[in-house]
Amino acid sequence: MIMLNIVFITVVLLYIIGFYYLITTHNLIRILIALEVLTKGVTLTLIYVGKLTGQMAAAQSMVITLIIIEVVVMATAAGIIIGIFRSTDSLDVRDILKKEE
Repeated sequence: MIMLNIVFITVVLLYIIGFYYLITTHNLIRILIALEVLTKGVTLTLIYVGKLTGQMAAAQSMVITLIIIEVVVMATAAGIIIGIFRSTDSLDVRDILKKEE
């Protein structure tokens, strides 16, 4: 029971950290890392709920699917960020938006 409480606290901390950095940062790489932290929180939540409901097999299959989708999305986002950096020489969202105007 204590272990489940620790997992719950960890999940909440991951969500708080991820949302905080997602809202406060202007660097595209940091935004990508914040999304990664949020995804890890979702992954841990799925395992936590699977343990609570007794359906670990379903939770594990969902986590594996989530990890595969996460890797594809992060690789695509990293490629887009590299393309933006090459064309604007900046990773700051504010500078990129100013250059488009």
